[in-house]
Amino acid sequence: MSNSVDTGRTSRLGGLRRFAVAITILNVVGRAVLGFEQSWAQWLVALGSAYAAEILFETLIAWGQRRRPNYIGRPGQVVDFLLSAHIAGNAVSMLLYGSDRLWPFAFAAVVAISSKTIFRIPAGRGTRHFLNPSNTGISTTLLCFPWVGVAAPYMFTENLPGWADWALPLLIICTGTFLNARFTGRLPLIAGWVGGFVAQAVLRSLLFHGPLIAPLLPLTGVTFVLFTFYMVTDPATTPHAPRHQVLFGAAVAATYGALVMLHVVFGMFFALTIVCAARGLCLYVQTLLARRSQAQIQAAPQVLAVMGRTEQ
Repeated sequence: MSNSVDTGRTSRLGGLRRFAVAITILNVVGRAVLGFEQSWAQWLVALGSAYAAEILFETLIAWGQRRRPNYIGRPGQVVDFLLSAHIAGNAVSMLLYGSDRLWPFAFAAVVAISSKTIFRIPAGRGTRHFLNPSNTGISTTLLCFPWVGVAAPYMFTENLPGWADWALPLLIICTGTFLNARFTGRLPLIAGWVGGFVAQAVLRSLLFHGPLIAPLLPLTGVTFVLFTFYMVTDPATTPHAPRHQVLFGAAVAATYGALVMLHVVFGMFFALTIVCAARGLCLYVQTLLARRSQAQIQAAPQVLAVMGRTEQ
């Protein structure tokens, strides 16, 4: 049992490290070569805000629990501790567009990290977060500030000539497939999401008698590819069983389709937030019912003993 837990932690840490390297390279190359319109300052502000929030919350929690913070220990432990914050900071700085403003990126990063601390459900002897941090930060920022938008798809390939604007999405797909197959085990979820996306596109085309190419067009964008391989597959906030992964991905696609029919923009991000929140609520209720049932089972012998003494 211990070996399997250690193996799972090692695999998760290996996945986080590689995701962090990949998304860092994409942010640097995006600003230097590809055509990202977000500034270097916005990237650094998002990263700094995510790091600061992660360290602050961990320090307060450790102080309240009278233990040593998790970022203090062996050499390099602070780096591993900040991997999640690093990924969140990179994600919000790459996928949001806030003109020349800095504070929306700080806000999104802090919300992303805060969601991990505030919204938690019981799990075993502790708790775990159920909202996708990066996606929650992005969704909340889009809701609170209507003038903030999502990075336009052309930013990712604006400066690439000819065949290169096809090569980049293919590279992201290949690396994303490898990382999710090797470290997260979320290929069934990707299949459920992409399959569900195609299904909702076909259904919308039939319902509204429109050309099928229109609802399928987002499939060709780099934003969709990044969302598919680096956002929706977060192993900490998605199911583990393959069948449940497929259902989760399909639920996100169905929610996206419903939001589009309601004329809600940025539907992918809102759909993932809604499904994560609904899953968290279901898990919370399920845990409460299980604990109540366990308490009743443990109390049953005592009740019977009291009833026996009463009869005597």
